[in-house]
Amino acid sequence: MSDLTRRGFGKSVLAAGMATVAPSVSTRLAGNSPNDQVNIAIVGFNSRGAYIMNQFLEMPGVRVTALCDVDERLFPRGIKTVQEKSGVTPKTEVDFRRLLEDKDIHAVAIATPDHWHALQTIWACQAGKDVYVEKPVSYTLAEGRKMVQAARKYNRVVQAGLNQRSAPVVRAAMDYLNKGEFGEVYRAKAFIFKGRASIGHAKDSKPPEGVHWDLFLGPAPYRPFNENRFHYGWHFFWDYSTTDVGNTGVHHLDVARWGMNKRVHPVRIHCAGGYYQWDSDQQTPNVQVASFEYADGTLMEVELSNLYTHPPAGSDSVTNAFYTTKGYLTNAEGYQTHLGNFEPRGGEYTPEGIPRRPAQASFPRRSYERGIALKELAEEEGEGNNFQNFIDCVRSRRWQDLNAEILDGHMSTSLCHLANISFKTGRKLTFNPYSERFVNDDDANSYLTRIYRHPFVVPDEV
Repeated sequence: MSDLTRRGFGKSVLAAGMATVAPSVSTRLAGNSPNDQVNIAIVGFNSRGAYIMNQFLEMPGVRVTALCDVDERLFPRGIKTVQEKSGVTPKTEVDFRRLLEDKDIHAVAIATPDHWHALQTIWACQAGKDVYVEKPVSYTLAEGRKMVQAARKYNRVVQAGLNQRSAPVVRAAMDYLNKGEFGEVYRAKAFIFKGRASIGHAKDSKPPEGVHWDLFLGPAPYRPFNENRFHYGWHFFWDYSTTDVGNTGVHHLDVARWGMNKRVHPVRIHCAGGYYQWDSDQQTPNVQVASFEYADGTLMEVELSNLYTHPPAGSDSVTNAFYTTKGYLTNAEGYQTHLGNFEPRGGEYTPEGIPRRPAQASFPRRSYERGIALKELAEEEGEGNNFQNFIDCVRSRRWQDLNAEILDGHMSTSLCHLANISFKTGRKLTFNPYSERFVNDDDANSYLTRIYRHPFVVPDEV
């Protein structure tokens, strides 16, 4: 396959996005009928992408018309799945840019490594395609902002893969917190205790037949092929990954931010941790503890461990907790409130009647009474369907109705970036939430973007 030149590709995509593709898609999918067919391409379908592909294959009026992956060895299995479930034989591409030339493709679902998300989303928006992009939505904080700009400029429907945003019980719980019915939320915490084994060591080698290594690297620096850097192993290398805080933690930081009703970035960030226990090629930390302080004095935290550890008491290994002026709420048992009760102790006195421990200064007895289970407020049961919500909005052309719109994806993913930058610099940082830059800190600001490998460059102007 011949490479597209950056200049030629840029012109063709921009022309398609502004003059041809976008109007035709918008006209065709303007909500005229719930049966309007949506043609979608799946980009990256080895792991998470395979799950996403099956979700769309099960939807009436949605056709998986193309599969894209840099590993051609995956195509036979993917084609067979699509044929068996839909009767359609999808076209295949190894170069994402080729998909954007196809005017019959209305949307793309991106499940590639983190370092590709922004560029593929921006290119798709410019080409007039709607986008479902997996979490974390970006590799750097600056990329996330450009993704939002591209979605707005080209009037695209861009959904982030933050699936809890569509879960009925989570939506009910967050609405309950945001209305203040359980007091003021002054602190939220996400616990991610998810064990991962060592990836060991692997030697550089020649890419296997059918693997397009240059297209896998894309915007990242050139490295020789290594099995540990490919497929799921890429999560553990800085060139492509946002650490497990970005991989798993972003879901629960998103819920924490949602429950605290935060629509701005924090102003102070600190993250500590490291890589412990295993001897392997892994570069990213397997233990991270981060705190985010907001201008109004509220606090958000995340504690992550991929090693042997105990889960938080009375909860699963992945948990959200909210602390309010009335008690606390966790997502254990389907979001359960616990009402706090503080009973002051009596004072303690010497034989002479001198206060040894005045009642007001003594530590009170603490007790909690189970409150309501928020699942009782949910309109329905189940996990919800972030994918159906995306398709509904593709048809209606109302990106405002998305449950996990790209701006929310950017705001929550930014928490992961801020934590990782604090970890890399080794210190607490001060952030301007409006300029999205660190205050008087060139070192920290240097991590807000990256040096791109040509021609895979996120443009200054989207």
